Amino acid sequence: MADASRDVAVSRDAVHEGDGPATPAIAVRLSGWLILAVMTAFLIDAILTFWGDWPGAGALTGIGAGANGDGSTVLMTIQAGIYVALAALAAFYVLRTRDTALRTDAKRVSDANRFLIRAAFWVVFLVGLTDAALSFLRVEGLLEAIVGEQMTRDLGRSAYRGLYVHTPVIVLGIIIGALTRSLGVIWLTLLVVVAELLIVFTRFVFSYEQAFMADLVRFWYGALFLFASAFTLLEDGHVRVDVFYSGFKRRTKGLVNAWGAVLLGMSLCWTILIFGMWTKSSVIISPLLVFEVTQAGFGMYVKYFMAGFLGVFAVSMMVQFVSQMFDAAADARGDPGGKVPTDGVPTH
Repeated sequence: MADASRDVAVSRDAVHEGDGPATPAIAVRLSGWLILAVMTAFLIDAILTFWGDWPGAGALTGIGAGANGDGSTVLMTIQAGIYVALAALAAFYVLRTRDTALRTDAKRVSDANRFLIRAAFWVVFLVGLTDAALSFLRVEGLLEAIVGEQMTRDLGRSAYRGLYVHTPVIVLGIIIGALTRSLGVIWLTLLVVVAELLIVFTRFVFSYEQAFMADLVRFWYGALFLFASAFTLLEDGHVRVDVFYSGFKRRTKGLVNAWGAVLLGMSLCWTILIFGMWTKSSVIISPLLVFEVTQAGFGMYVKYFMAGFLGVFAVSMMVQFVSQMFDAAADARGDPGGKVPTDGVPTH
């Protein structure tokens, strides 16, 4: 019985390189990696278009992100070539590793997503503390004594603070996320509670409250809500309205999950990315370009991050949906491994 219990409790991450089926799943793997390649090319295209002032790949045909039709044909071609190059790279990888198991690819994609979310956690944690500290010093009139009058005025401008304070902190957060595995986005839950408790304590004990304190709570809570979605998807923790699903065999569940990831999940992510990054006035691009802030006294200068959170949400969910598609397709094919139910009831 003890051995059976251990077998039932097999982890989702228990993937072995040699566990793949005799027939390679080239079509499924190619679809997933092409989706990731096109998404990456779309993000690079948007960065070059809106921050590099390039014409946009879509300008070749008069459509697409930032297309204005008056840019260099060479630059347009380079941007269009990014899509072709990354798609070709994805196809080359799949064909070169045709015997790789779907679950192996699913774990690789999911591990990359773990890094993305972990880096995002460190970024919002460090930016939140740094910007809150600057806002506190500024509102209390202490900043000028530390950095001087000119620097105090500069730090009062959102573009300056975003470029010369937030950007280095963002880079630091990404580096820490790459070097550590100890903390993750779930710790934002504790940080939100601590920040809210600080507001209650200072308000009712010292009758002290400033705009930046509430801004910090919203900043961390927004990150928690959007960044944790991909982690929750990995753990299958999202609410599922189940009428027939629980009675399906494992292979049928795999088909449902695979097609659901494509038709419902990825379509939502593409909708957010396309409509959020289509033009300079789109809901994601516009706040980021101008370092948009909330004009509420000496609050935090992080409102533009909230728009960025939507982009991180869409990207991280897209990546995780690709991982889920690989895993679900493996279930549908009857591949070994994967998540085993803890109730011991067979699903095959």
